[in-house]
Amino acid sequence: MVVVWFKRDLRLLDHEPLVKAIATGEQILLLYSFEPLWTTDAHYSEKHINFIKQSLEDLQRQLLSYDTKIVVVAHEILSVFNTLHQTAPISHIFSYQETGMLMTYERDKSVLKWCKSNDVIWEESIQNGVFRGIKNRKAWKNDWVAFINTDIDKPIMERGSFYPISYIDALSKRHFKPISLATKPNTQIQRGGTRYAVKYLDSFLKDRIWGYNANYSKPATSRKHSSRLSPYLAWGCLSTRQVCQYAAGHKKSGTNKRNLSSFLSRMRWQAHFIQKFEMEGEMEFRSVNKGYHELVKPLRPDLQKAWREGQTGIPLIDAAMRCLVTTGFVNFRLRAMLASFFTHLLWQPWQDCTEHLAQHFLDFEPGIHFPQLNMQSGETGVNTIRIYNPIKNSKEHDAEGLFIKKWVPELAALPVQYIHEPWEIPPMELQFLGFELGKDYPKPIVSVSKMRTFASDALYTYKKNPNTRKESKRIIEKHTIPGRPVWDQHN
Repeated sequence: MVVVWFKRDLRLLDHEPLVKAIATGEQILLLYSFEPLWTTDAHYSEKHINFIKQSLEDLQRQLLSYDTKIVVVAHEILSVFNTLHQTAPISHIFSYQETGMLMTYERDKSVLKWCKSNDVIWEESIQNGVFRGIKNRKAWKNDWVAFINTDIDKPIMERGSFYPISYIDALSKRHFKPISLATKPNTQIQRGGTRYAVKYLDSFLKDRIWGYNANYSKPATSRKHSSRLSPYLAWGCLSTRQVCQYAAGHKKSGTNKRNLSSFLSRMRWQAHFIQKFEMEGEMEFRSVNKGYHELVKPLRPDLQKAWREGQTGIPLIDAAMRCLVTTGFVNFRLRAMLASFFTHLLWQPWQDCTEHLAQHFLDFEPGIHFPQLNMQSGETGVNTIRIYNPIKNSKEHDAEGLFIKKWVPELAALPVQYIHEPWEIPPMELQFLGFELGKDYPKPIVSVSKMRTFASDALYTYKKNPNTRKESKRIIEKHTIPGRPVWDQHN
């Protein structure tokens, strides 16, 4: 048999491993495993599991007409391959390369070793224009553009010799623990699957995109006018190539050109960060710039707990956190602000917030997550240090307090002029409002102004350190895209 091993590529169209498997002419088994290796890791949560199950359910529906289905298991992948190999010798495994965490990288090395020991050929395809083994970014932009503009891979399913459903059901029953793909309905979280991905893509490019640039940073309206495609890209319900080519086709029509250009630039931005992580995976654990390894921040479990629970006493921060935990989505500015608040204003190590944020980002993508935390914490040595002021951002982007009122209902009755800074309400006004700070809503756990000054002074001191400067030069040579200023590399 040949095996198509699905990971973060939960689709049938634009799927090179599937095309290659069909071309062999051999019997094809489609496989997905909820490996305990990662399902028990603290970065993953029920949000992700449910989204994957919904995506697999959508795939199973599409595969019915070909009398086949994906074998869905919950075992470590090597034990699965061993079992399958004993059932019918595996000649090939086809999959996409995965820019994942260290645990999946180590797993892949074990799989490669197993393949060599068992005379199995494992072919990995390039995923979304992220290239393994490159030493710098000199040719990356052109290579990415070329990859995105190549033809969509269209598996001709009718030509495939797939194991029938009856065989797969018997195989699963005999060798593997059954896995239910049923999930509880939750209208507040996006549903997985290509069918839903296409709906979001279509509605964005035909309607919602008109407000993209104007609303991208707005806490409330960005929920409608951003694409909302990130979870479908993160889990591979659509490929980056599909989205870029479809969007470029709309751009040619002449409408919304500026919004479409901004959107397409962010598609490359996504691949840029994943490529960075592919080239320097150590940033999963420590700052990419070794000069910051000497930075030690005193741990404050009480402050971290208040941040996780949306009880910091800073309205926009609490609203953003509660919204994220409930829905799995907040816009980029709010994500950056949550990370900045944790690392700068609470002065906590970014490593302590990585798991909580990952659990609740429905679109958790390691290749974006870890480089972003490095950057938002101000520990790259090359990017501008941005210490977000949550009060200023609140007044600028949620002027009427609509987002705050929705997610921090304790403040809903407050006059707009006080909703961003309830600690500024005069004592007499508090009595008229029947509101008690510290009882009805927490007092701020830190002074925003004092901590912004402290964090800025500390980080700039480290940035001037000779070790940091030396590392900055290395990072620029390795990760900078030619023709773009260093400070713009995150845009």
